[in-house]
Amino acid sequence: MGIERTLQHYATIVFDCDGVVLNSNAVKTRAFYEAALPYGEEAASALVAYHTANGGISRYKKFTHFLETIVPALACGPGPDLEQLLTHYAHGVRQGLLSCDVAPALQRLREATTAARWLIVSGGDQAELREVFDARDLAAFFDGGIYGSPDTKDEILLREMNRSNIVMPALFIGDSQYDYQAAQAAGLDFVFMAGWSEVENHQAWCAEHGITTYVDIEGLL
Repeated sequence: MGIERTLQHYATIVFDCDGVVLNSNAVKTRAFYEAALPYGEEAASALVAYHTANGGISRYKKFTHFLETIVPALACGPGPDLEQLLTHYAHGVRQGLLSCDVAPALQRLREATTAARWLIVSGGDQAELREVFDARDLAAFFDGGIYGSPDTKDEILLREMNRSNIVMPALFIGDSQYDYQAAQAAGLDFVFMAGWSEVENHQAWCAEHGITTYVDIEGLL
């Protein structure tokens, strides 16, 4: 599923945040590693591998998997609990989100799609996202709202469709396999942003599924 209409025909455009609007994937990968490092380098590397293989899923689920699956499998010694891991991670991420690059063509795309409602639907923490987007003067672009975890993307899309906040035809712009799966489940068209994505072998995966791909948002223009 790719773009099935011209861009101006979409009533709603949904954006993932990390790797689409903000160049923040590397920020979050580093924060996962550093938060888990008290359990050892092997455990931290295993969490990073799980994180990059499951892009778009919330930090809550990733750290829970880490504590319930990775730590026991590696027979790690004692370390931070879930709340401590989340706190350490959030501190590292916030500074990165406030300083990382913003997609340079974002304002031009907004001007080209003035009739469309824009939303952020992210795996990132919702309160954190709203604070960062306010601080970086980006919130005004997203008149449909900024949404994130602890709700999943599937839950957010369904809820906002039921509220008529997402109106069809709608397009989801993402950079992960989960973004594509969530868009398909909700009946949204989908395009993949490759430039900042951490999906391995994304060319073959996109070709296999017939997904329209661009390096960045500017490609949509």
